[in-house]
Amino acid sequence: MQTKTEIQRLLSSAGVEPNKRLGQHFLIDLNLMELLLSNANVTDSDIVLEVGSGTGSLTGELVKRAGKVIAVEYDSVLAELTEQHIRNAGNFEIINADILANKNSINPDVIAKLKEAQQEVFGRVLLVANLPYGTASSVMLNLLTGDVVADEMIVTVQKEVAMRMVAEAGSEDYGVLSIFLAATGHSRVLRKLSPKVFWPQPQVDSAMVRFDRDSKKISQIHNINLFREVVHLFMGHRRKMMKACVKYTEDSLANVHNWEDIFSRAFVEPHHRPEELSSADYVSIANLCNEVLG
Repeated sequence: MQTKTEIQRLLSSAGVEPNKRLGQHFLIDLNLMELLLSNANVTDSDIVLEVGSGTGSLTGELVKRAGKVIAVEYDSVLAELTEQHIRNAGNFEIINADILANKNSINPDVIAKLKEAQQEVFGRVLLVANLPYGTASSVMLNLLTGDVVADEMIVTVQKEVAMRMVAEAGSEDYGVLSIFLAATGHSRVLRKLSPKVFWPQPQVDSAMVRFDRDSKKISQIHNINLFREVVHLFMGHRRKMMKACVKYTEDSLANVHNWEDIFSRAFVEPHHRPEELSSADYVSIANLCNEVLG
């Protein structure tokens, strides 16, 4: 692991400074880095995805523990620094690219590398990262329902995102991310982090969060793509009544017409607002829609 002084030296030797536009804030508290690693409990049968490798401080520790580490770094200079730090490890690859192809999908090159790794290493897929603030929610959402899903996510994120990850129905922080995480597993905040544990210091607090995928919960969702459509339909109009949201249906849901019956069978009051419904409510609605659509 790298101290603040070591990170500063590496950046200086490369002739660069932290990029504010990219939200580059390096975790410099080594005790917290250990906390992240111990909670990840990485083994040599695991595939680890790290998003935002920075100078390779966390990456180096992950490579010691994992069967395979795939690091993604948008900044070409930092990607080079990470590669130099890791050197010739046989279980490591770095991709110098944006982790997202767009808001709704992971970069296909990253997916291809993860699938390739799954042919070599037959354990869990873990997201272990100090996630860049601007992409954190999209990255996690896409690793819940995409072509490759994360069995666990142990991440540091902006505190606001952490609160959304664990928010319950009806709370101010409740949103799409809250629903997806609750419907597919269990999330908990491990530690709240002050700006002082990062360099340079961000203007906001952060938090370390753990998510564990729950196969029993997943099995209750009959069509994950339709579930995604349902959640986005209603939460896209979260302050309207449920019965008013259905006029905005599109794609598959445009073929659902008996919403009054669906709400009744799901035990959902049509006059309630989407932000009041639990993740289980959304699973029920999506399953009934799936039944109607055949």
